[in-house]
Formats: sequence, C-alpha cells, structure tokens
Amino acid sequence: MKEVLTSAEQRMKKSLQNLEEEFNGLRTGRASASLFDRIKVDYYGNPTPLNQVANISVPEARLIVIQPWDKGTIGEIEKAIQKSELSLNPSNDGKVIRINIPPLTEERRKDLVKTAKNIAEQSRVAIRNIRRDGNDELKKLTKNGDISEDEEKRGTDEVQKLTDKYVEQINSLLDKKETEIMEV
Repeated sequence: MKEVLTSAEQRMKKSLQNLEEEFNGLRTGRASASLFDRIKVDYYGNPTPLNQVANISVPEARLIVIQPWDKGTIGEIEKAIQKSELSLNPSNDGKVIRINIPPLTEERRKDLVKTAKNIAEQSRVAIRNIRRDGNDELKKLTKNGDISEDEEKRGTDEVQKLTDKYVEQINSLLDKKETEIMEV
C-alpha cells in the first residue's frame, strides 16, 4: 500500500512541477528570464536551450538583455526569439540583444488568464487521473489478497488527501499567476 501512495505522490509532484513550468512560459507584462526557458537556439547544428548559449538578464522591469557567449550566435538567437510564441521583437547591436517588453492590453491579459485557467484545469485532471490509478491499484491489491479491505479504505482516504493537497496547490498557483497577469 505504501508503494501506491509514494508513486501517486511522486506523479502528483511532477504534475505540479509541469504546471509551474507552463506558467513560467506565460508572458506577463513584466520582463522575466524564465520566458525563454523553452526557447532552443540552433547552435552549430544542435538545438540548445537559450540559457546555455547566452546570459539573460533583466536590468529593468520592461527590458531583457541577452548577451551571447559566442558573438557568432547572435543571429540564431534573434531568429529563435522571433519564431517563438512570445511575440517579441529583439534588436541587437552586434554584442547584445535587447528586448523591450510592451505592456499588455486588457484583452490580451484576459486571454492569458483564460489560458492559465485551462492549463490549471489540465493539471487538476492529471491529478484526478493519478488518484484513479492509485485507487485502482489498491483495489487490485485487495483482490489479490495482499491488503485487507480496511487497508484499502485507509489507502483510498490517503490518496484522496494527496489529491486535495495538490489540487489546492494548483489553485494557489493559478491565483498567483492571475494576479501577476492582471497587474498593470
């Protein structure tokens, strides 16, 4: 029974980490280096994460500066940013790339909140699927005679507590992200 609970909790943690990564990729009105976590640059024929070929800094609330370690990659970095879903216009002076983050319109903010809610709902569904898998595993153990019905009931209650805990964390992350998106 312990293995079932441990496995369920590990999978729920991964779902929560995935949600945090998804939220980091959502653009708010504020500059953030985490916006570029998913961007890959063609570095000598290999797709390489941007943060492995350049230093990303945020000197001001609406400005991001990307300084490549190899000046020859500046064009590739610029292309990768333009191709991304971030809708940003990089400008370079031959040494660094500067990106001004324009303020979001009210309509765009509402769209981003809607997107965040959809992402959070997908995470809640994933958590509930993990709960179902855990409960099915407990039923199988009872059927095989490995645990008693009382232990199955206790295990089911524990899985439900884990589910409630992680759904609450998802809701908390969503509230935080909504506030971040809607602030001007």
